Amino acid sequence: MEFLTERCQVRPFQLRDIEAFMTYRNDLDWMRYQGFKGLSYESYISTLLDEFDLTNGGQLAIIHRASDKLIGDLYVLQVGTSYWIGFAISPTYSRQGYVREVVSELIRSLKKLGANEILAGAHRDNMASQQLLKKLGFQFVEMEHDDSIYRLDVSAD
Repeated sequence: MEFLTERCQVRPFQLRDIEAFMTYRNDLDWMRYQGFKGLSYESYISTLLDEFDLTNGGQLAIIHRASDKLIGDLYVLQVGTSYWIGFAISPTYSRQGYVREVVSELIRSLKKLGANEILAGAHRDNMASQQLLKKLGFQFVEMEHDDSIYRLDVSAD
């Protein structure tokens, strides 16, 4: 899965992305609400450089088009006609609209693939992610452990 937005390219990870990924993913304070953090270079390589497969879930790189640098990542998992998504951004690029821009295009791409619903979880204390999901039209569904689960119905669009 690959797509472009005004300022970003979303594509599978490449070896040259790993160090930048580690910089923000291993910042345990910044990633306090995220999983998949604090791992070794080898662990990230073995996971991120595998062939991307929607049905097994995987990470996609968010590349800043002007600088050609990794600025964040998306997670996508297909379960039938439902898709789970997740997102993370480097603190350098936070609160500048990049995640909203990329997730908006991801939603359009998943609708083209036949998605009926898109689901996302955000830690109960991660207000920034919850607010973004609401701005994108997601509705709160339930609490699951420490995560607020949100759903976007795209079946009628």
